[in-house]
Amino acid sequence: MTDKIIENNQVSIMGKIISDFSFSHEVFGEGFYMVDISVQRLSDSCDVIPVMISERLIDVTKDYRDSYIQIFGQFRSYNRHEEKRNRLVLSVFAREVSFAKDDNDKVKSNQIFLDGYICKAPVYRRTPLGREIADMLLAVNRPYGKSDYIPCICWGRNARFASGFEVGGHVQIWGRIQSREYVKKLNEESAQKRTAYEVSVSKMEYLA
Repeated sequence: MTDKIIENNQVSIMGKIISDFSFSHEVFGEGFYMVDISVQRLSDSCDVIPVMISERLIDVTKDYRDSYIQIFGQFRSYNRHEEKRNRLVLSVFAREVSFAKDDNDKVKSNQIFLDGYICKAPVYRRTPLGREIADMLLAVNRPYGKSDYIPCICWGRNARFASGFEVGGHVQIWGRIQSREYVKKLNEESAQKRTAYEVSVSKMEYLA
């Protein structure tokens, strides 16, 4: 049953390590650490994706900056309480790790597959230039009664298609993880630069 559930959330990313390892938490004596991976887009820009990795998969005391790494795992979420409200925090949970000599163009560097359920009504809109966009929030089940809540963004005809999805609808999507910077206003005098993570959808199927 566990293997079957894990199939509904599959991530493969390849990129360059651009940070040190920072301790996240410990479970039954196993330490988990966070590290940032820079993943090249087809354009000249890149996405910076946070990865949670076990100390049993990699030597977290070493400096791996500028090393290329391929990671297979899942896209996970948890709620962090801050500023009197919960904030959705997203990261890739690594299950398999391997190093590469360089950024191999033949390897798909950023892929994700999710099989989940619509948990909020999709929001459809147009940009000032007329481009169609739809935002979705997908609940993806995982073992032991937990779920990950993954923001997804659709474009063009996929956005139009998604605008008709109902809450509770079963959806499969294929795409890539992207990072996006924005400014969060904290009060009248101060603001903070933050990074949002979401899945940019390239293909989808509505099952029910």
